[in-house]
Amino acid sequence: MHIIDMHCDTLLECYLKKEHLRENSLHVDLQSMERNHAMAQFFAIFLPAGNAAQEIGIKKEPYELFLEIFALYQTELQQNQDVILPALSYENVMENHRNHKMSSILTIEDGQLLEGDIQRLDLLYEKGVRLMTLTWNNENQIGFPSSADQTAHGKGLKPFGIETVERMNQLGMIIDVSHLSEGGFYDVARYSEKPFVASHSCARELCDHPRNLTDQQLKCVARSGGAVGINFYAPFLREQASGTLVKDIIAHMKHMISIMGDEHIALGSDFDGMSCGMEIERYDSYRELLLRMEQAFSTETVERICYKNALRILKECL
Repeated sequence: MHIIDMHCDTLLECYLKKEHLRENSLHVDLQSMERNHAMAQFFAIFLPAGNAAQEIGIKKEPYELFLEIFALYQTELQQNQDVILPALSYENVMENHRNHKMSSILTIEDGQLLEGDIQRLDLLYEKGVRLMTLTWNNENQIGFPSSADQTAHGKGLKPFGIETVERMNQLGMIIDVSHLSEGGFYDVARYSEKPFVASHSCARELCDHPRNLTDQQLKCVARSGGAVGINFYAPFLREQASGTLVKDIIAHMKHMISIMGDEHIALGSDFDGMSCGMEIERYDSYRELLLRMEQAFSTETVERICYKNALRILKECL
């Protein structure tokens, strides 16, 4: 069974801890990916801001930080081209797979680095960025983050956010609504002419957290032709959970299937972007998750969730 994981924060951790992609002490490394038949990994360049940046000693502006992590990314791919190659399109992923290579899809978490300059989006596309999470946990020029405050959660995209959505459609860049306010979510649905994704989110019906999507939002993603990558972070899976359990991940899959069908669910682990006790500890833990998925679902459904739905999104959006 192949795996396409739509979100990890491994690049920032490599940057901060001076680790390498091939073998490291993190959640994700290339050797583990190979062992578990990874087809592709969406590698996010997460750009922490505000208190989150201060807590880990980052003083650089978002675009400057992006450029430094991007340079690291280029070096790592160059050193590991025997096992993984960059992918800028669906065709690249399939060609790499035929040549027995994994694919790396570069993404950005938090569109704050645009700083209100739409031309910067074109520069990011030229550098190979193929998905952008519009916000993180702070307001930016695009819009507002999810919030427990219903008034704040209802805020929509700003004018620059609408422009960003339209330009991402034109370029062929996937729009990611994870972290976005509910009002912003529905603005994306209104203005995007292509499928959009929530790369690392869960179901609000099973865990009442503002980062999760309501059943109406799940249906909206499905209507767009998009997909939701299920997040493995314990507080998004079950209220008051102290650790990630495989049964909770399976429960969210089952609920989403009941709401969206199995054509719109993917994997979005958030590996290296969370700290909690985990039954799913590293990429190698996908082995146990897949075994449990095969007990719960048909082979066709497991294939769709593990890689086929993500492949379809790549084909339709890039």
